[in-house]
Amino acid sequence: RNMSEPAPDRPAGLFARLAALPNDSVGKILLVTITLSLVCSVLVSSAAVVLKPMQDRNVELARKARILEVAGLLEPGRPVAELFERVESRLVDLETGEFSDAFDPDDYDQQIAARNPELSHALPPWEDIAGIRRRARYAPVYLVRAGDELDKIILPVHGYGLWSTMYGFLALSGDTREVRGLVFYQHAETPGLGGEIDNPRWRERWIGRQVFGPDGEVMLRVVRGSVDPASPLADYAVDGISGASLTAEGVSNMVQFWLGQSGFGPFLARLREEGA
Repeated sequence: RNMSEPAPDRPAGLFARLAALPNDSVGKILLVTITLSLVCSVLVSSAAVVLKPMQDRNVELARKARILEVAGLLEPGRPVAELFERVESRLVDLETGEFSDAFDPDDYDQQIAARNPELSHALPPWEDIAGIRRRARYAPVYLVRAGDELDKIILPVHGYGLWSTMYGFLALSGDTREVRGLVFYQHAETPGLGGEIDNPRWRERWIGRQVFGPDGEVMLRVVRGSVDPASPLADYAVDGISGASLTAEGVSNMVQFWLGQSGFGPFLARLREEGA
């Protein structure tokens, strides 16, 4: 071939041909859409993978901060990890009430365990007053000591309210008989109504309430309206929440379940016997 003759046109690649199309053509619109979707998917997936350890760490710090708060140990300006060194994490076998080494309490996830048939059991309707359906066999507890004496016991509790499962921590005195605090860290109750379970003024009403009656029965509960100071149940009762009776009833059922024989009851009874 004469070198002075122009070389024949070579067929362009698919993307090159699509790129050469007019901007309003279907092919070019599809090319841009698919390319943009792929790039965004890669960026989002990469960000999720890179940020997951940081997110998990923040969730763990938030959980520890709530435990410190309900125990009265949270100090603004001081690192949560440093303050949490005063808290002893243990795992409890709810069937026996004994401490267990079956899992590391710092890594154990009670919610995940409750979905595992090998680590939990279904609750019959008459027993499931908290509306949780399944209860894990093991649960973490958090202990705070004053010298050699057990000062506070923090129990993870959860139960169904009006719209959601409410997750929180209930703190008891070292002898298990008195409430030292209650906080919630996750729920979807109605803001301004059931959401008042987060109101510090309502949570303060739990402090000092008695848990067990003379016969060992769980007496702690939320009542409708206000507590009558003259009532024989006044020491065990907490004022209800105006306009949120079903949420308040859910909280009452939750604490009665977890403090009873289906929850931490055997564990708390063992602590009382050891302290007697």
